[in-house]
Amino acid sequence: MSITRDDVISWLNAYGQVLAENKDYLTQLDSDIGDADHGANMDRGFKAALAKLPTVADKDIGTLFKSVGMTLVQTVGGAAGPLYGTFFMQAGTASANKMELSATDWAAALEAALNGVIARGKASPGDKTMIDALTPALVTLKQAVSDGADMSEALRRSAAAAEQGMKDTIPLVARKGRASYLGERSAGHQDPGATSSYMMLKAAADTWGK
Repeated sequence: MSITRDDVISWLNAYGQVLAENKDYLTQLDSDIGDADHGANMDRGFKAALAKLPTVADKDIGTLFKSVGMTLVQTVGGAAGPLYGTFFMQAGTASANKMELSATDWAAALEAALNGVIARGKASPGDKTMIDALTPALVTLKQAVSDGADMSEALRRSAAAAEQGMKDTIPLVARKGRASYLGERSAGHQDPGATSSYMMLKAAADTWGK
């Protein structure tokens, strides 16, 4: 089984719908330790990205990802714009000229995306950021592919690892971003970036795992 260009478009639309439905929830999480705008920013940015998708819908997967990334950089405020923009642009570079993705291709794209976010945000696992959801998701995806799991199972395991990583941010003290200004008071709150990252990979598993 491979992920086709149309599958990628379906995933992006599904994630956009998840962001719209969870806009207030993400903003509430962000109000506890941030600027209270993560949900609204991500929803606005993805609506803009999805509005531009038809103009590149006949292109390769890398071009789709790069279009999303560039739009997010241009339309999303705060840290989320540059970080999610970088995520999709690096995934696009790794997927250049591909019309479909194998599980190995998706793992490579996710790895490039994660490395881009790390380079851009200078965060490490344990800093209470989106890295804490994306890192275990990638490790688990690569292990699942290595174990010979089919695409659906590999995606499911990856999303489950992201969910656990998201939950594991709750007791952490933030060391990056706006939340770090709170110091010890940031503990006890789930990181909004890790949450939106989990939602992204859950949408991929739900869309591509069918």
